Amino acid sequence: MKVWVDKREKNSTVASELVNLGVEVEFKHLISADYVISEEIGIERKTIDDFVSSMLNKRLLLQLEDLKKNFKKPLLVIEGAKHQDLYHPVRHPNMHENSIRGMILRAALDFGVSVILTQDQEDTAVYLQLLAKRIENPPQKISLRHKRRAFNMKEQQQMILEGFPGIGPSLAKNILKNFKTLKGFSQASVEDLEKVPKLGKKKAVIIKALLDKNY
Repeated sequence: MKVWVDKREKNSTVASELVNLGVEVEFKHLISADYVISEEIGIERKTIDDFVSSMLNKRLLLQLEDLKKNFKKPLLVIEGAKHQDLYHPVRHPNMHENSIRGMILRAALDFGVSVILTQDQEDTAVYLQLLAKRIENPPQKISLRHKRRAFNMKEQQQMILEGFPGIGPSLAKNILKNFKTLKGFSQASVEDLEKVPKLGKKKAVIIKALLDKNY
């Protein structure tokens, strides 16, 4: 796991917390964002007071625009919820709370920037570590059997195969690429089934037994 950190973030403890969590950290001058997880994910980090200050001087809008331009999945972290109320910033007591809510909505709806509220720098580091972990181990594909909609022919074939034990979306696709048809799959020998990438002998024996067993 690796996170690129803007040099201006050296004064925060987020980087050292990331190292403690087993994340490789590299400091560099980042044109946009304070932290970069991948080419797609860039994160701007702000304390509550800094968030409101950048609202007032319009700097936040420019930063959100930069995030939108440079990253497919931009994120804004607002840090410090453990120590103060987001809607009553210490340095800006006269700021109306709906102005803050409005800016959060604007970030999400107008700029496509997701907003994450964290308690402190340690909490921010944990979020970044989990993001880096997701890049290293992407979430599993969603099985078609759990979707409620009309299926085309290929999706119906895949869904039938996902009904067999040990067969998920990726393996179902491998089987169809290998045998072309469900008929070809049903007539395959254990040896033929074993040749499918990631299927293996154990699953091949179970599948063959199911195909050949009388009801």
